[in-house]
Parts: sequence; C-alpha cells; structure tokens
Amino acid sequence: MIGAALWAQAPAPSAAPVKAAPVKPSAAKPAPAKPAAAPVKLAQMTADPVVFTAGGTKMTQSEFDDMMKSLPENVRAQFGGENAEARRRVAEQIGEILTFSQEAKKLKIDEKPSVRLQLFLQREGALANLFAQHLMETNKPSGEQIDAWYSAHKRDYEKATARHILIRFQGSRVPLKPGQKDLTDPEALAKTTALRDRLVKGEDFAALAKSESDDTGSGAQGGDLGSFNHGRMVPVFEDAAFSLPIGEISQPVKSPFGYHLIQVQARGVDPLEKVKPEIEKKLQSEAAQKAMDGVKAGNKPVLEESYFGKAAASPAPAK
Repeated sequence: MIGAALWAQAPAPSAAPVKAAPVKPSAAKPAPAKPAAAPVKLAQMTADPVVFTAGGTKMTQSEFDDMMKSLPENVRAQFGGENAEARRRVAEQIGEILTFSQEAKKLKIDEKPSVRLQLFLQREGALANLFAQHLMETNKPSGEQIDAWYSAHKRDYEKATARHILIRFQGSRVPLKPGQKDLTDPEALAKTTALRDRLVKGEDFAALAKSESDDTGSGAQGGDLGSFNHGRMVPVFEDAAFSLPIGEISQPVKSPFGYHLIQVQARGVDPLEKVKPEIEKKLQSEAAQKAMDGVKAGNKPVLEESYFGKAAASPAPAK
C-alpha cells in the first residue's frame, strides 16, 4: 500500500461567454473566412497540467512528481524508480485505491461505527510510526559517538577464519551417517588424536576433513567454516578459535557435537569504515527508543480502576 498524501485540485473556471457584436449589412463582398484555430492542448495552456484524475481527486504534474519523490526509497524501487513506466504503475495503483474508496463513501461505509474506529486506529497508528521515524532521522549520532562506540565494542567486530574436523561420539547433536559406528567418548577421542598426529606429520587438512569429518556440511568444503564473529560458535570452540596461534592444529576440543581439530587461518577486526553504517543505525535506534520511552513515561494514560482494575505490580529488579 502506498502511503502518500493526495492533493485535490478543482478545474479552472471557464471564461464568461462573450456576445458577438451585430454585423451591419454591406454591399461589399464579405472577406473570406479564416480557418479555425487548432485546439490548444492542456500542456500549452498551463506549465503545470493536470496529469492524474481518479475517484474525484486530481493531481498536477508537479504534485505527482512531489508525491513520487516522497515515497520511501524501497517503495520506489518496487515500482522501478521514477521513470514514466514506474509513474504509470504508481498512478494505476493509487487510481484503483481512490476509485474503491470513492465507492465506499457513496455507500456511506465510512460512517459505520466499526469502520470509523478502524480508520481512527489506522490513522493514529500511522502517525505513531511516523513519529518514531522522525526520532530516528533527528537522532543521528556524531562521528565522535560512533568512534567511541567502536572503540568500546571492538571485540564485537573481531573475526576469525577457521576450518575444523569433527568426530562425533554417543549422544552427539550430530546424527550418525548410514552404517557409521556410534563411537564412545574414549573411542572418539582416540580417533581425533590419531587424526591430529597425521595432520602434524603433514597430511592434507582438507583431504582428511572430506574423508573423516562428521560435520558433513563443512567436511565437503575441506572443513572450511568461513569467517565468524564472537557469539557464532559454542563457547569452547570460540575460545580456541580466538586464542590459537594462526596455522596451528589444536588439541582435541570437546563440545556437545563431538571432538574438534581446529586450525585458525586468519584473525582480524572489521574496520570502522565497514561497520559504521551498522553502528550508526544502532545508535539512532537506541536514541529514538530512549526519546519514545521518555514521552511514554510523561504521558501515561489515565485508567479508571473501577472499570479496568488495578495495575499489576511491577516485578522486583534482579539483584
């Protein structure tokens, strides 16, 4: 649904008719009649012609252009931009809405109590959303605020690139392969230790991952897990991935999935330039929410207890 203000424009009043002056008789031959002037097109009569009419509403070219520019960017993208074809699609959809709306008014549907309530709530809800949007737009953080946030939360932007080989054991979250033996914990540990010895002696990590890893997804990719930030892996795996020396094969690391052999290939921090839009949006959202909470706290609704009952007690803050 397109949320845009529609402007109505009344047609220009026509000029008053002019009476023709009486023609006096003359003996002279009448002058040959001049050919009638070609009809003047609307675009020639005004620099801002009416280009849209539907459901009793008219819009001039400038009004329609302004409306197209005021549409959210994602809505314009859905219609294909602001070219003639996109404008036609928007106009056709608005025209359909206005036509049906006009018919609803003729039937006085908008005067029904339930409909009046629905329209009231829709309007107020739209204004509340626009208020939240306004707060987002007017609470953009400064460059200093973004820099400070990045410095204080740099750990959130640390990234590791790693690969692993997984050997499951009984009770693992990883399902057994068809015909695979369900290894006990000691058996799985022994197998993992043996695989590590082979890797240390020079066997190819990717080849062993493809043939031996019980993580079939990464195993098919030579054990490759790609890059990940803190919080993406189970804690014991994350601790190893963000502490192991680059290129070293870990000792067996036990997790609920089984035993892992981990090799960290790279580690680093996303630069500020890359994460700046994300931080800016986060700080904007937090500032807008704080402002909304302030408005809400200062404008609590007054509810009659005899009708609504007493408010539930707030839970005690955690110690």
